[in-house]
Amino acid sequence: MFRLYSAIWRVSAGRQIVLILLSLAVAALAAVPLEFQRDIINHLTSGSIEVEKLLLLGAGMMGVVLLSLTLKWVLGYRAGTLGEDTIRLIRGRLLVRAIDISEEGQDLRSGTMTTAISAEAEELGKFAGGAFSDPVVQIGTLISVIGYISSTQPGLGMIALSMIVPQIVIVLASQRKVNIFVAERVRILRNATDRLTLADIEAASQEIEKQFDEIFETRRKMFIWKLSAKFLLSVINGAGTVGVLMLGGWLVLQGKTDVGTVVAAISGLGRIQGPTAFLITFYRQVSANRIKYELMLELFGDHPERYRKQT
Repeated sequence: MFRLYSAIWRVSAGRQIVLILLSLAVAALAAVPLEFQRDIINHLTSGSIEVEKLLLLGAGMMGVVLLSLTLKWVLGYRAGTLGEDTIRLIRGRLLVRAIDISEEGQDLRSGTMTTAISAEAEELGKFAGGAFSDPVVQIGTLISVIGYISSTQPGLGMIALSMIVPQIVIVLASQRKVNIFVAERVRILRNATDRLTLADIEAASQEIEKQFDEIFETRRKMFIWKLSAKFLLSVINGAGTVGVLMLGGWLVLQGKTDVGTVVAAISGLGRIQGPTAFLITFYRQVSANRIKYELMLELFGDHPERYRKQT
């Protein structure tokens, strides 16, 4: 993973810093609407409703939402264009490598090179655009929201935090197995596309079809692991929501908290489920792209640094 991230940093350090700063700003605003929501609910249930205060709270909440969405738009645009720039860079370097192989009289694995330029380069490039900013936004959002819930009611905050830890354990355990399938699938696909470029394609067709069957079987096993992990994660999220409702309701009945805090906590759970799901997906992308990056380095031979200088 370090090799992948160090390579991304080398080609886009300045732009990544800007994206990280934008991500921190988005994360810092994540919990602010929850405070407005809490104040609005408590204001409505207090028995003394002031329309002016209600409108002021609503305007403040909407202002924060618009500011957050604007920052997210800028962040998404800059991350997207950086990803496309990286795709172009990778394809250029692969093209230079293909020319060098041809000039040196070596065997050009045209099928593998075609797959790398068309599909693998795009996947790696898109990942590079949000490699740093995406986890910063989501981790920052988790810290912001869980910190806010804990500050208003520690018991509810503990439930929110307890939802995260088991999900991390499940994902780490399942992803190790999925990584094996990812590497196997890429190698099989490359080998099949190399055979597709053979002159005697008819003679190789049976072997190619067999490899397609192997790809299917590999993907089927990946689905089993991914969907099983997703099922367990959904169970944890559901249990967390029920737990907050039960504990929050009990605290309200005991006079130890207010309705606004419970409503804000439930909304907060919804907010952390999104970042948690994203981080799980992101971790899987990191693992898969690390493998693809290492496999792509094989195409550059023993001196990949030579192609860093040529582009």
